[in-house]
Amino acid sequence: MNERSGTACWVSVTTDDRHATEEFYGAVLGWSFEGGSLAPEARVATAAGQPVAGLNEAAAARGLPARWTVFFLVEDADRAAELMSERGGTVAVGPVDFGNGRTVLGSDPCGAAFGLWQGLAPPEWSVGAGEAPAELCLRTADPGTALDFYSAVLGWPREPERWPHACLRAGASPGDPDPSARPRWVVTFRAADPGEAAAAAKRHGGTVLAPSEDVEGASRITLSDPHGALCTLARP
Repeated sequence: MNERSGTACWVSVTTDDRHATEEFYGAVLGWSFEGGSLAPEARVATAAGQPVAGLNEAAAARGLPARWTVFFLVEDADRAAELMSERGGTVAVGPVDFGNGRTVLGSDPCGAAFGLWQGLAPPEWSVGAGEAPAELCLRTADPGTALDFYSAVLGWPREPERWPHACLRAGASPGDPDPSARPRWVVTFRAADPGEAAAAAKRHGGTVLAPSEDVEGASRITLSDPHGALCTLARP
């Protein structure tokens, strides 16, 4: 069994405008972009020469919304997709062959979207290390249901403090007019100066989802890119 099975192996943003998305994240976080090895429509964001995240136009062509998606490594995507359905989740796409592996896109019973990946994963990429996201956190409306679901699908312990490189927070509200308050996987990237990054985001068509007061000096902010994908920035 792959010792990384069940862990986050990648994050990717869905977009229907690759050039605008690359311009936005390049300005806000200083990322560069290059062609990915999985498929022609897959792009890889890098920082200091190291992979950070992916960008995918193909998912948008399937009618999926612009959003950041966390992918978890599994041994058998078909079996994991079956477990998702059995445990009250939704399978939106797949399992389908993609590049050198198989993938699934769906959501947990509370509506938090995520993906599964069966195949090779970047060995140098892991949450909390290098240029990868600093942390992942599940915002959910029902912690008990979430614990049961991810325990069954990914083999995680039912104690959230033992989740691999992830945390769990209650209080999400399905259908909330504020998209940041809905159930979702929160992807947090490092930014040396979140306030400066927020100003760059505004200049390039993004939105700062924060109280109306000045965000200068803030240690953590949540942004919406020009197409509606949410991510959080935090000081290293």
